[in-house]
Amino acid sequence: MPFLNARDSISGQEGRAYAKVDGVVEELFYIKTLEATVEKEKAEIKTLGRRGTQHKAVGWSGSGSMTIYYVTSYFRKMMYTYIKTGKDVYFEISVTNEDPTSTIGAQTVVLKGCNLDSVIVAKLDTESDALDEEVSFTFDDLEIPEQFKAPSAN
Repeated sequence: MPFLNARDSISGQEGRAYAKVDGVVEELFYIKTLEATVEKEKAEIKTLGRRGTQHKAVGWSGSGSMTIYYVTSYFRKMMYTYIKTGKDVYFEISVTNEDPTSTIGAQTVVLKGCNLDSVIVAKLDTESDALDEEVSFTFDDLEIPEQFKAPSAN
């Protein structure tokens, strides 16, 4: 019977993320957590001869959030550009999970058409040893150019 070896689990610290805005790539080394979710949009369908409500997928929506150390003005500058000029900034985020102790290799997901929802523009906290901030965003498309492979049997 197959089972997952503990060494094949992926460490949350073993990865990297990049943002690409107008062709310029920025390494997001200050990320503490990042999570992107796709949620299906479903319509409720009622049909003759069936009392229950059925569901049909009719689309999807992508959203995400990241908690970052408060050490960069990168996202504040994007929001500032929008505030001052009305020009919204769309970008890509590329996330790679790759733990060298695992036999499953790497997975890379590219989130496309990312757009900021909210950004903290100023922050103080006398109780915090290291300031962090939450950045939420939406995305319109994604690619998975690199996928995990099955773990080895050993």
